[in-house]
Amino acid sequence: MKVTINQKAFSRLRRGHPWIFRSDLLKIEAAAPGPVEVYSSNQKLLGQALFSPQSQISLRMMTRGEEKIDAQLLRQRLEAALAWRRRALPGENSYRVVFGEADGIPSFILDRYESTLVFQTLSAGLETFKADLIDLMRERLDPGCIVERNDVPSRDLEGLERINQIAWNREAPVTQITLLGKTYNVDLLSGQKTGFFLDQRLNAQGVGPYLSGRLLDAFSHSGQFALMAGDRVEEIHCVDQSESALEQIKRNREQNPGPPLQTHQANVFDFLKAQQEQGSLWDSVVLDPPAFVKSRKALSKAKGGYKEINLRAMKILRSGGILATFSCSQNLSRDEFIEVLHDAATDAKRRVTVVEELGQPPDHPWDLAIPETRYLKGFVLRVH
Repeated sequence: MKVTINQKAFSRLRRGHPWIFRSDLLKIEAAAPGPVEVYSSNQKLLGQALFSPQSQISLRMMTRGEEKIDAQLLRQRLEAALAWRRRALPGENSYRVVFGEADGIPSFILDRYESTLVFQTLSAGLETFKADLIDLMRERLDPGCIVERNDVPSRDLEGLERINQIAWNREAPVTQITLLGKTYNVDLLSGQKTGFFLDQRLNAQGVGPYLSGRLLDAFSHSGQFALMAGDRVEEIHCVDQSESALEQIKRNREQNPGPPLQTHQANVFDFLKAQQEQGSLWDSVVLDPPAFVKSRKALSKAKGGYKEINLRAMKILRSGGILATFSCSQNLSRDEFIEVLHDAATDAKRRVTVVEELGQPPDHPWDLAIPETRYLKGFVLRVH
C-alpha cells in the first residue's frame, strides 16, 4: 500500500513531526488501515507510516527509507522505552511504559500498575497491531493482567469502537498501588485516564514541602496532592465535582493517616467564588484542572477559564501563601500559561513570584519536534 504526500507534509516530516494530515495527501493507493509506504511528490520513498483512512491525522510516520513497521520494530521500541523507565525510575513499579509519539510508537499508551498493564491504541493504523502488542506485553513485562482502556472519544474520530475490557489475565486487576510511600485505591477498568494520574505523582511529591496551614486541593481527583502534603498542613479540603472521586479520596485517606480532611462535591469555579465572597482565607491552594483546551479554536475561552480560577485562588490566599497551579492542555503553551497567570495576578492586585516550575516526569518525555507531547505545565507560586 502506498500514499503520496505534498511538499507541505514533506517539510513537516523534515522538521521531525510524524503527523501528516488528510489535506496533505496527493494520492492514496490504500484502502484499509495499517502500515503504508510514504512517497514524496517526486516519488522518493520516505519510509512507512500508520495509515488511518477516516482520521484527519491520516498518517503517523514511524520509519525512514526501507525500514518496515512490523512486530520486530514494535519489540525494539518497546524494549527501548522500558529500558529508559528502569534507568530513570529505579525501584518504581507503577509508571508509564510507553508515551506514544515520544517513544516512537505513535498513538500507543501503556501504563504499568504493579502487576497490571493498561493500554490504549488510539489510531486505526496502530489498531491493526493490537494482537502483536498484547503478545509483546506478555513476553517482555510478564503481567498478571492486561486491561484495554480504549473507551476514549478520540477513537470515534478514527472510526474505531470504544472498548473497555480485560484483554488477557491470569489474575484480577490490581485495586491498590503503593506510590512514593502512599497507598492509593485504583479502578483500572473505569477510573479517569488509565485509572490514575501517574503524570502528577512527582509533582505532588515536589509540591508537598511548600504547603502549610489550611490547604485547598481543587480538582482533587484521587487526592494525590492532599495526601502528599502529609503533616505539613493543619487541615485539608478537597473539592471535586465527581462524587466517585471524592469517595476514592476518603478510601485513600483511610490508607494514609494525616491531618483532618474534608471533601466538598462542587463546581470548583463556584466554590472559589463563594470562598472569596465569604472572605475565607487559605494558606495553600492547589489547582489541577482537567484540560480546558480541546482544540486551538477553543483557546480564547479556555484562557478565560484558567484566568478565572487562578485569579480567585490568588484572592483567597493569605499574604505569602502558596499556589501550585497546573495546565494539562496540550493546546495551551507554557508561555501562554505564564501570560494567563500574569494577567490573573494583575487583576487580583497581588504580587506573585515563581518558586518552582514543574512539568512531566521522566516516563512522560516530550519530543522537541512534537509540541503536542509537552502537555503538562505547572508552577509553584508565592502570592504576596
